[in-house]
Amino acid sequence: MFKKAKKNDNTYAVIGLGRFGYALTLELAAAGAELVVLDQDEEKIREIREYTENAFVVKNLEKKTLEETGVQNCDVAILCIGEHIDTSILTTLNLVELGIKNVIAKAKSYEHGKILEKLGAEVVYPERDMAIRLAHRLEASKVLDYIQLSEKLNISKLIVPNALIGKNVIEANLRQNFGVNIIAIENAGVVLDTVTPGYTFKEGDILFVSGSRDSLNKLSEITE
Repeated sequence: MFKKAKKNDNTYAVIGLGRFGYALTLELAAAGAELVVLDQDEEKIREIREYTENAFVVKNLEKKTLEETGVQNCDVAILCIGEHIDTSILTTLNLVELGIKNVIAKAKSYEHGKILEKLGAEVVYPERDMAIRLAHRLEASKVLDYIQLSEKLNISKLIVPNALIGKNVIEANLRQNFGVNIIAIENAGVVLDTVTPGYTFKEGDILFVSGSRDSLNKLSEITE
């Protein structure tokens, strides 16, 4: 049974070692996080014990089984099962009832996600989010990355448009002309996280900007 060792650090329970859950576990382990991992597959659990000793083979995800592993002692539980909707819903309910502060659940569809939200979980759509990021990268060859934070707020990383080179921040007036805000600028591996109004855009700049999807698309249209 897992018991939290460090009082001030967040601990995570990852339930389900499919592609999403396995990748998430490796990333959290690489960051030094304290982990509890559950799956029905003994071989997968054996592999993951290289990264955490708190890896358990479970035959089911009933509340009693979850409680026996100690997941209720974690700060965050991430349910990575989306394909079996009935299991996902019941397990989410069990995790919430165990009193875990933050329950995050993977959803297969919008309808599935709405049910999980009503149960008290934060919902993620890994396949949809990856598709959105890829679509935006394909729409404009100079868009290097795209992250959707919400329906109205997104972050884009893009190579500075040629039309902006030689202009300073005031002259470009991206907020007025495109409805976006500059978060940071990177050039030659150096990141400038405080951008002054007098900064002059130059070749090789990579811009980190935030705004609505439409605003970022409008800016990306002048990147060619």
